[in-house]
Amino acid sequence: MKLFSVASGSSGNCIYYSDGETDILVDAGLSGKKIQLGLDQFGVDPKGLKGILVTHEHNDHIIGVGIMARRFKLPIYLTERTYLACKDSLGKIDNNLINHFDVGEKFDIGNMKVEAFSTYHDAVDPVGFTITSKEQKLGFLTDTGIVDQRVMETIYNSDILLIESNHDEKMVETGPYPWGLKKRILGEKGHLSNTVAGEVLVEVLKGKTKKVLLAHLSEENNFPQLAKITVETILAKAQIAVGQDVQLDILPRKEVSPLIQL
Repeated sequence: MKLFSVASGSSGNCIYYSDGETDILVDAGLSGKKIQLGLDQFGVDPKGLKGILVTHEHNDHIIGVGIMARRFKLPIYLTERTYLACKDSLGKIDNNLINHFDVGEKFDIGNMKVEAFSTYHDAVDPVGFTITSKEQKLGFLTDTGIVDQRVMETIYNSDILLIESNHDEKMVETGPYPWGLKKRILGEKGHLSNTVAGEVLVEVLKGKTKKVLLAHLSEENNFPQLAKITVETILAKAQIAVGQDVQLDILPRKEVSPLIQL
């Protein structure tokens, strides 16, 4: 399994994932040009992609979906409600490229078995994914205000877990955002804080997860070192040593990440 992030943050999200035979994108929230340039850094030909999974309809996750689908004839996979919410933004896409799934449904893309699970975000039908292939599992969880037992059980035993670590609560509370936006970010349909991400990982790392990628960091209310220190401190209190028990990396907001392999 190998993956890299073309970008991961409030201004755009796009993750490339491959099991060695099937290559996909999770979200395409950048311009088609930026996505192609990012893929090119690792020699990925967009024509070889088998599809784009879409988590929800916000622009930082879908702005490049339509252009990539049209340009390279890529199938897209999203819930029907999400499609209806963003079809105007996507533009015209051939009907045979549009694939709907239901929350909780398991479906195949090439060799990959994908499971979509609902998350808690201010979108019409937001989802996260687990993707399993060759006995390896990727967990993908961003854009959620809370993580309940159902979500925890779904992402448990992911070999690699990509999890949101969006903000520092104090930075949000003392920052310049209007109160309504602060309430949204900190609410149950907002985003995961560094602290909550760390607390979730304490439970998840009781399973077999050995690689964690902190994703979707806010540019205004977080910075990479703070996210890493916060999570490391919480894990250390639970006797989980970063670098020994688990590898912890931060996905860059606007740059292509290093290649991550398992």
